[in-house]
Amino acid sequence: MDASLYRDINHFAIHTAWAHSFMKVYAVYGVAIFGILVIAAWWFARYQPDAPRAVAASVWAAAATVIAVGINQPIVAVVHRPRPFLAMPGSEVLVARTHDFSFPSDHGIAAGAATAGLWIVAHYAGKSVKRIAIISTLLALLLAFARVYVGAHYPGDVVAGLIIGSSVTILGWLVLNRALTRVTSSIARRNSFRTLVAATNRG
Repeated sequence: MDASLYRDINHFAIHTAWAHSFMKVYAVYGVAIFGILVIAAWWFARYQPDAPRAVAASVWAAAATVIAVGINQPIVAVVHRPRPFLAMPGSEVLVARTHDFSFPSDHGIAAGAATAGLWIVAHYAGKSVKRIAIISTLLALLLAFARVYVGAHYPGDVVAGLIIGSSVTILGWLVLNRALTRVTSSIARRNSFRTLVAATNRG
């Protein structure tokens, strides 16, 4: 089924040449947008009544993304799944043909981890960050589709990436949120670094 769905999306890509330029750029570089969204979430988190906890969540969103990608490396090595274009040589491939393994997708891992982190921040930071989390969710799904569209991954690779990435973020926050909040609360009490955690309310 995974291979069949890959072929269907690949066939769609062949017949939508007008989208190739955007999809190629987004499939490769779109993951950087999630870093920008996490920074934006941190910015808004500083203005919340419970700023130390909201900022701790934003810090974890960033850290969890890096950690999740690191955790993925041994998984990729163990699963050892070849790229789909190696199994299906006639595939349309719009990006460089790398020969590292395919499952799970690093891009999916990063997008899933960052997006889950943004939803955690939104829980403490309200509507401003909730909008960012919604945007991140849509962009994560688009990135997952783009990685298949350009021929780099099976659909299962990116779905697994999103699930694993988000799971690392959520489970890690359940374990570490109290410790991280204590750290940010301590920083908030220091005048030199206070604005990193608790900004003066606007307006």
